[in-house]
Formats: sequence, structure tokens, C-alpha cells
Amino acid sequence: MITVNAMGDNCPIPVIKTKKAMQALTGSETIEVLVDNEIAVQNVTKMAASSGGKVTSEKLGEKEYKVTIAMEGAPAAAASEEGGETCMPDKRNNTVVVVSSDRMGEGNDALGKVLIKGFIFAVTQLDELPKTMLFYNGGATLTCEGSDSLEDLKSLEAQGVQIMTCGTCLDYYGLKEKLAVGSVTNMYSIVETMAGASNIIKP
Repeated sequence: MITVNAMGDNCPIPVIKTKKAMQALTGSETIEVLVDNEIAVQNVTKMAASSGGKVTSEKLGEKEYKVTIAMEGAPAAAASEEGGETCMPDKRNNTVVVVSSDRMGEGNDALGKVLIKGFIFAVTQLDELPKTMLFYNGGATLTCEGSDSLEDLKSLEAQGVQIMTCGTCLDYYGLKEKLAVGSVTNMYSIVETMAGASNIIKP
């Protein structure tokens, strides 16, 4: 494990430090990058993913984030060229993703659960991330311990996406103590968030 401490560094320094660590690799290695803001998470994530790394990220606390990059070796040649340290603007827009079930579509339940996992992963790959993701009813289980989508949701949260789960729903399913990502919200906030959205996506 290689740790890159970029806490307190302004863009593009976190990207530059990470890039240098990646270029020094001679074999498979995991790089852990510590930063203190969501934009740095977005920029490091984009650069590392374009270099062939498998990237996950997580919010550890207030102004404390960790980006984990699994590399099979030195980055791809195209990504090693100079000029990859550009500071990108915040990738979030005012889109709200609303998830009301632990499965996607109607028909086979097992297939539906595979589809919702794929849907959430696909959200992580969007060029413009949503501002907020709302989870209620059966969807509330996806933000709790044991969910197959926790890694993707934590990565989205680290990049500034608000992950909000209905408190009434967590209480109903007995999951309030098992919430593993994001925060608890109420119906007024859910309605207010949806009313203020420029786009709403519902799987």
C-alpha cells in the first residue's frame, strides 16, 4: 500500500502527487490518496480511472476523504502524457436520483436486484454526477450494512453527491442503526429536494 498525503493541497497538486506515485510503479500496487475536498476526489478519480486504475473513494469525516486506486502496474501511456493535471470543475449538477426499491423493474426479483446494483454503478460513471440520491421504501435497504452497492454509494458521497435515506422507512424496516452511508432525511426534505431538481431520474 502506497499512501499519498494531499491533505491541504490545492488543485492540481493532489492529481500531480497521485500521478507521480502511479508512474513510479513497477508492478501491481494499491495507492491510497488522502484529500480534504470533494473536487480533489473527483479530479483524482477521473485521472486514475483514465490511467487504467480501479478506483473507489470514501468520505472519512468532515473535510477528510480517501481515494483508493488498485493498479496492475504503471499507468497507460496515453494517461502518462503531460497536461493530465487540469483542474476540472465540480461535476455535480442539479439532477436528483430517486430510488424507491431494492430492485429495478418488474418481473424476476433476482434479476431486479442485479439491475439496481448495475444502475447505481452506472451513476458513478456519469460525466455529470447527480446532486442528490434519495432512498425510500425498499430502496432504504441499499444504503445499509450488507448492501452490494455500498462501495459505489460511498464513492459517490466522497465526490459530493448527497446520499439521503428516509428515516421513517429505516424505522419501519428496523435499519436505523445499520445505515452505512449518507444521512437520514424526512418526507418534507424529500419533497423539497425533488421540487427543486432540474431533472429527476427514477430507475
